[in-house]
Amino acid sequence: MSKKILVFSASPRRGGNSDRLCDRFIAGVKAAGHSVEKVFLRDRQINYCTGCGICSEQGKPCPQHDDMPDLLQRMIDADVIVLATPVYFYTMNAQMKTLIDRTCSRYTEIRNKEFYFIVTAADTDISAMQRTIEGFRGFTSCLPGAEEKGIIYGVGAWKVGEIEQTTAMDEAYQLGKAV
Repeated sequence: MSKKILVFSASPRRGGNSDRLCDRFIAGVKAAGHSVEKVFLRDRQINYCTGCGICSEQGKPCPQHDDMPDLLQRMIDADVIVLATPVYFYTMNAQMKTLIDRTCSRYTEIRNKEFYFIVTAADTDISAMQRTIEGFRGFTSCLPGAEEKGIIYGVGAWKVGEIEQTTAMDEAYQLGKAV
């Protein structure tokens, strides 16, 4: 059965290390015959959550006018969601955190999804990436029926393109193919 996969690339630079891993994951997904869409967060207008309470306290849609309602609907419609971020100071970057925070108005509708996490960092110690993974897990633990399926650690990559010399590129392809 073909799955609908949604990949969120939070890299602030197109072709950055985490973005390249997204592309390798997508190549694997396509080889397996699934449909896939990549959303490059830098190209989207996603405002910060203001904590106004309109969604949580009044049950109304978020009053902000940006790209988030469309992205949130895509998350609800997807079978698989991939969250990819460079790791800055041992946590996810602002673009990814902003996306996650803005799911507040409909997060309970993001149900029964498979999740994959892609993280990249200059640090070579995978254990140093655990804060970022725990941040992702904090989000997915709030989603009914969310299932973590895999993690790609792109470590030891600081400059653009350094990820190409790591085993993470093949790992991303193989994990995408196994979706």
